[in-house]
This record gives sequence, structure tokens and C-alpha cells, in this order.
Amino acid sequence: MYSIIYITTSGVEEARKIAKTLLEDKIVACANIIPVMESIYWWEGNLEEDTESVLLVKTRSELVDKVIDRVKEIHTYQTPCALEIQIKKGSDDYLNWLENALK
Repeated sequence: MYSIIYITTSGVEEARKIAKTLLEDKIVACANIIPVMESIYWWEGNLEEDTESVLLVKTRSELVDKVIDRVKEIHTYQTPCALEIQIKKGSDDYLNWLENALK
């Protein structure tokens, strides 16, 4: 079973730093960065508007807890968003590559 972890970051630089750390730790196989996203959210009773970057990382589901723990260690946010999205189906070739990349 495989998963994508959706992570919001303060910007491209932070997304790149987190991605490289997770890749070097061999707990994700691939990372994609979406440079600009507008976010509107509640924080400490206030409605906030911000610009963030999105980091999507792919891994085996059994590694998700390690990935989220590592993100919390290195992220600049007090409460980082790191959410698992399970992959139910996918290209066999891609999933084989994913598995091999995590060895």
C-alpha cells in the first residue's frame, strides 16, 4: 500500500528543504512542489490569509508516521499540515518504481 502526504509550507525554499531531507532519509521516493497556493484559514481565533507552497511526497503507507514525525521536526510552522492520502490504484510501472526507489 502506498500513500501521498500533502504538506503545506511557508514557500518554495522550505518545501525544497523538507523534500530533500525526506529523500535523503530514504523515507519518500518522490516529491512534487506546487510553488504558490492561496490559503484562508482560522488560526488562534483569527481568519488568516496567506500564500504558501504545497509539497506532495509519495511513500509506502507503513512509512507515513515516520514522514510526518520528520516533517514536524524540521518544519517552521508550529502546527504543520501533513495529511496522508492513500493510493488505492495506480500505474503498475509507477508503483514498481516507487517500491524500488524506497529500497
